[in-house]
Amino acid sequence: MAQLHQAVAAVYAERRFNLGELAHNDGVIGLPTRSGNFGIRVTSIGSSAYNQTVLGLAYARNLGSKIDIGVQFNYDALRIPGYGNASAISFEAGTLLHLSEKLHTGFHVNNPVGGKLGHNEKLPSVYALGIGYDASENFFFGAEIIKEEGQPINVNAGLEYKFVPQLFASAGISAATASAWFGVGVLMRSFRMDVRSSYHPQLGFSPGLLVVFTFNKTSEQR
Repeated sequence: MAQLHQAVAAVYAERRFNLGELAHNDGVIGLPTRSGNFGIRVTSIGSSAYNQTVLGLAYARNLGSKIDIGVQFNYDALRIPGYGNASAISFEAGTLLHLSEKLHTGFHVNNPVGGKLGHNEKLPSVYALGIGYDASENFFFGAEIIKEEGQPINVNAGLEYKFVPQLFASAGISAATASAWFGVGVLMRSFRMDVRSSYHPQLGFSPGLLVVFTFNKTSEQR
């Protein structure tokens, strides 16, 4: 988010394993200012029978040309009809290091101090370390190692290839669930749309759609 130069809005919707009860919806807005960049994120997971909502307020900025930093404060809410509601405050933070024009690495931590939703639902701590490489203007590769509290280490890897500036494809794998994902997208000036799906060997497909709109865009950017 620290690299934003124009305001941007994006929405993402996914039906995990093609089940409405496991719907995952995200909406974000990013706004660059002279004092740094600000963002708002709203996440909803589940259905009317079980719903978890996260409202986030983020801030990011550059510390010179080699380092970007960011922090986000979250309000987590859990709603289960017949059992009541619970909420908690958490935060996450990250840093991105530009080792060169093409090679980048970063670290992200989510909820490092713990916390609970109500009396029983614990918010896990999550740590991630990633690296990305822009091999060319048309090809990007990235990978990350994620450790969630109470879960084994997971490794995700993905790539993106641009056939032409307006058309690209992406694919990746997640080691922990032995699942793969793939997608295609189009970019037309200030509008971008990605159609994606992941596949789990036992649980099947999880289709998703990403739409991004950039305001007052003056130049093509990744």
